[in-house]
Amino acid sequence: MTELLFRDAYLREAAAKVVGHTPEGGLILDASLFYANSGGQPGDSGWLDWDGGSARIATAVKGEGGAIVLVPEAPEALPGPGTEVRQRLDWDRRYRHMRVHTALHLLSVVIPLPVTGGQIGAERGRLDFDMPEPPADLAAIEAALNDLVARDLSVTDDWITDAELEANPGLVKTMSVRPPMGQGRVRLVRIGQGADQIDLQPCGGTHVARTGEIGRLRLGKIEKKGRQNRRVSLELAD
Repeated sequence: MTELLFRDAYLREAAAKVVGHTPEGGLILDASLFYANSGGQPGDSGWLDWDGGSARIATAVKGEGGAIVLVPEAPEALPGPGTEVRQRLDWDRRYRHMRVHTALHLLSVVIPLPVTGGQIGAERGRLDFDMPEPPADLAAIEAALNDLVARDLSVTDDWITDAELEANPGLVKTMSVRPPMGQGRVRLVRIGQGADQIDLQPCGGTHVARTGEIGRLRLGKIEKKGRQNRRVSLELAD
């Protein structure tokens, strides 16, 4: 398995060692700073440097056996197994993903309905809800989102076992995306502490450390997607 360096969401550069290549031209390291595309969050992009060369990394995807595969932007000669490399994130893009991802957790608080899907981008994101009727007051939803941002609540994580999650199904808000299980334990993302806690749910993605980092949010359109599903979009206002 690849060591998941992106668990420290604010780490921008890190060393690693090449352990192999994929038949498609991807690169596998012993430790990845790059988040792999999953759970509606895109894979990270950035750069890989080594003695005598460098490559632009377009994205990262999940490989076999818990490996993370870095996908170069263009076909080119890559360092062989055993080579020491330096990973550098496209930090601006990653950080905007973090802001949008945490904002979507807030959206699931403001609209307390089952989530049927979602997608994270660098400028905007969306959640699909099991929502037979559209909300009556969109301005109130936007105001509630920005109030949670302004409260500057802490965003932290905890871990529970797979068995504990199975025994507490109410923690899972998503109907279509299964929580990241199978390794014996599951990461929970908590927003707020103690009496100020507003959310706790399984999540393997990257987040900001405090809701104040999200910045002002703007609620987008609400689209009907099927008989009971509605898509709610939001975007970073700055």
